[in-house]
Amino acid sequence: MVVEILLHWMSSAVLMRRLQTRFVFLFLIAIYSQVLLAADLEALPEFLRSDPFGAIVAPDRSGADLASSLYGAKHQVVLTGCRGGYVSFHLVVKLPSPSTYTLDVTIPDPANKVQIDLFREWFHFTDSDKRYYPDALIPVHATYSSRLPEPDNRIPKQTQAFWVDVYVAPDTRLGIFSGTAKLKANSKITTLPIQLTVLACVIPGEDVVTIDHNSYGSSWLAQQFAGSYQRNLDHWFESNQFFELIHAYHRVFYEHRGIFHQLGYGHSGKVGPEFAPVLEGSGRAKHITSWGLYDRHYGPLFDGTAFSASRRGPRPIPFVYLPINPEWPASYEFWGERGYEAEFVNVVSEMERHSREKGWTHTNFEVFFNHKKRYKGFPWDGDEVRFQKDLKYFLEYDRLLKKALPPNTPVHFVFRADVSWDMEQQFKVLNGVVKLWCAGGGILSFYKDAPKMLRNRGDVIWYYGGPPSVTDSSAAITEFPLRAWLWGVNGYVHWLTVSPGEDPWFHFDGGRTALVYSGERFGLTEPIPSIRLKIQRNCLQDLAVLDTLKGRKSLDSLRAEATRRYNDSSLDDWWNPRPALADLPSDQWLGSAIDDATRHTQQALQHPAASAAYKVHQYALSLQAEAK
Repeated sequence: MVVEILLHWMSSAVLMRRLQTRFVFLFLIAIYSQVLLAADLEALPEFLRSDPFGAIVAPDRSGADLASSLYGAKHQVVLTGCRGGYVSFHLVVKLPSPSTYTLDVTIPDPANKVQIDLFREWFHFTDSDKRYYPDALIPVHATYSSRLPEPDNRIPKQTQAFWVDVYVAPDTRLGIFSGTAKLKANSKITTLPIQLTVLACVIPGEDVVTIDHNSYGSSWLAQQFAGSYQRNLDHWFESNQFFELIHAYHRVFYEHRGIFHQLGYGHSGKVGPEFAPVLEGSGRAKHITSWGLYDRHYGPLFDGTAFSASRRGPRPIPFVYLPINPEWPASYEFWGERGYEAEFVNVVSEMERHSREKGWTHTNFEVFFNHKKRYKGFPWDGDEVRFQKDLKYFLEYDRLLKKALPPNTPVHFVFRADVSWDMEQQFKVLNGVVKLWCAGGGILSFYKDAPKMLRNRGDVIWYYGGPPSVTDSSAAITEFPLRAWLWGVNGYVHWLTVSPGEDPWFHFDGGRTALVYSGERFGLTEPIPSIRLKIQRNCLQDLAVLDTLKGRKSLDSLRAEATRRYNDSSLDDWWNPRPALADLPSDQWLGSAIDDATRHTQQALQHPAASAAYKVHQYALSLQAEAK
C-alpha cells in the first residue's frame, strides 16, 4: 500500500512538473505572440522604400545599415534641414491582422511655419519582376484613418507606407521643433517622437540646375482623366476644367522645383487648337483671327497667376514651346517662295506684338523643330540632325525669325536645337543662331569643354534622357541633376514624364516615362506626384545649398567632395575620354561604337547605393553648420 501511494505521488509530481513546464511554455508563447501581434509604426529615411510586407525593396537594401543608425537606435525620427524647403521620411504602419487604424503626424508650431504634408504610398505591381514597389503618392490628411489591407490596393497581409514632407518656411525660427507620429490600432497607441532641427540657411528659390519634364500634345489627358472627359464629352477640350488640368500639371512640377513642357504639334506639323492662335488667309494676307484658346492656356502661365497658391509663390514659366514648325504658321507647300516668308513673318510678328502688349516678357519662347525625315512629314531632320546639309534650314529660319522680330524686343524668342550625333559641328555652324542646346547625354559626355564654351558665349545647354524605373535604386533619379551640376550645364530634360502606361496600378511597366500619375482614381481632378519626383526635388535643394557655398570653397572642391560622397567617384569618372569616332563624319558612326565610347561612365556610375544622395545631403548640411 505504501509503495502504491509513493508511486502515485511520484507520478503526480512528474505530472505537475510537466503541467507547470507546459504552462510556462504556453505563457511565453502567449507573450511572444502578443509582441508579434502588436501594431507597430516604423520610420525610414527617404531613400529606403518599403514593400507592402514591411521589407525594404531589393534595390534599396544597400542603405539599410545607415537607416538603422539614423532612426533605429533611438526609435525616433531625427530631422535636420534648411529653411525654404522640405525634409522628408517614410512611415510604415504594421498591423498583425486585418483591422482599422488611425495615423496622426504633427509637429506643433504656433506660427504655422512648419507644415506637414502626408501621402499614402501606392504599391505598384511590376510585371517585369513580379514584385511590388511604392511610387505614386496619394495626398491624405495629416490625421488619416483607414484599414489594412487597403481596400483599393488589394494586397493580402499588407503593411502601409506613407511619405511625410515637412515644409519649413523661409522665415521659420531657428532651433528644435518636437512632434509625434501616433498610430492608433487594436486599442493600442504607438507613438514615435519626431525631432526637427531648423538651421539658419535658406534654400535659394532659384535652382542651379533646371529640370525639365517633357510631354507631347494633350490627348493623353482625356485618357488619364476619362471620367472628367466623359462628363464633358462635347466641349471638354475647350472647358475651364481642361485648362485647369493643364495648369495643374505645370503646378505639380513647379512645386517640385521643376518645369513642364508640352509640345503642341505632331511630326506632320499639325498643331493642337489650344497651343496656337487661330489663323486665316494665305500669303501676305495670312493673319491671326483669334487668341481665345491660346490665351486661356498660356496667359496664367506667362503671368504666373497659375501658381498663386504655391508655396514658391507666383512666377511666369521660364520656357515654352512655340507652335512654330515647317507647316505652321506658313504652309510648307510654299517653302522657298515669297509666300512662305510672308506668312511666317506676318504671324510671328503678330505673336511678338501680342506678347509684348500682354507683358509676357519673362518666358523664353522656343522655336523648336521636332520632326525627323523618316516620319515622312518633311524632307529634312529638325530633331537630332545627323547630316550637315540639313543645317541650311536652321540658317534660313534664323533669317526669317530676325525679319519678323523687332531688334530690341523685350519678348524672348529663343532658337532651340536638340542635338546628338553631330553636336560638335553644330556648336560651330549654328553659333549665334541656336541659343538653347538640348544635347544627348551620352555623346556630350566626351566633349568635356563644350558646356563651358557654350555658357561663355551666352548659350543655354541642357542634356536629356529618361527617368529611371522604380526597379532601380531610389538614388538613381538623383544622378541626372547631380551630373548636370558637375558638368556645368544648365539643366536636364526627362524626355517623357506623364505616361505611366495603361494600368500603372496593377500591371506597371516601371515608370520610365512617368514621374506623375492621374489622381482621378482617388477622386482628384489633378495629377499626383511620385516618390522619385520627391527625391529629385530634395536633391535639387541640396545642390542649390551647395552652390551657395562656392564663396567659401571652390566650386571644383565642392563638386569633388560631392562625387566622393555620392559613390566614391572622381570628377573624371563622370566624363568619357574623347573617342576616335568623334573625328569621323557622324554618318559613319555606329551604335556599337557609341556604346564603347560611353562604357567608362556606365561602369563607374551604374547602380548608385540608395543612400548616395543622402550622403551628399549630409555634406551640404555639415558645411552649413560649420558656416555658423
